Amino acid sequence: MDLTYRRFDPAEGDALAAFLTADTWPFHGAAVVDADLVRRWLADGRFDGDDTRTFWITAGDEALGLVRLMDLGDSTPVFDLRIRARYRGRGIGGHALAWLTGYLFAEFPGIRRIEGTTRRDNTAMRRTFRRCGYVKEAHYRDGWPAADGGTVHDAVGYAILRRDWLTGTTTLPAWDDEPA
Repeated sequence: MDLTYRRFDPAEGDALAAFLTADTWPFHGAAVVDADLVRRWLADGRFDGDDTRTFWITAGDEALGLVRLMDLGDSTPVFDLRIRARYRGRGIGGHALAWLTGYLFAEFPGIRRIEGTTRRDNTAMRRTFRRCGYVKEAHYRDGWPAADGGTVHDAVGYAILRRDWLTGTTTLPAWDDEPA
């Protein structure tokens, strides 16, 4: 599948609302998103602004997913990656993660590292992080409240360093550095 990444235009608000409301997002803050929420997000500049860029992941004329890059004025941006359910498990997430990593490091020379966080039970994303050179740096116990208001999941943080990306290596954290 030939994937492309096209910058989101705020005038595409209806298309964005249709995309986000037509699927479920089980590993995001809200698994189901309604159109009113998307309109609020658009009004707040959540998808396009000085510190945020969003890209459609497309194959031909079809939107398969969405990449939202945030905190672009910082040396450590984060991202939101969403793949439509019918396209999950086909390697699109890995392609998108590799693309966004290269894009961020090429476009923003001040970026030293890129961070991503997912739920502990999102094993597909965790494998994708590792395949793309990201290293587990954090485990947040009970760090991800579910939308149901009662369930809490562990969250796991990964990152890639610019120097590791450039050299194709991985630098592991010093896990055994607790003071006596």
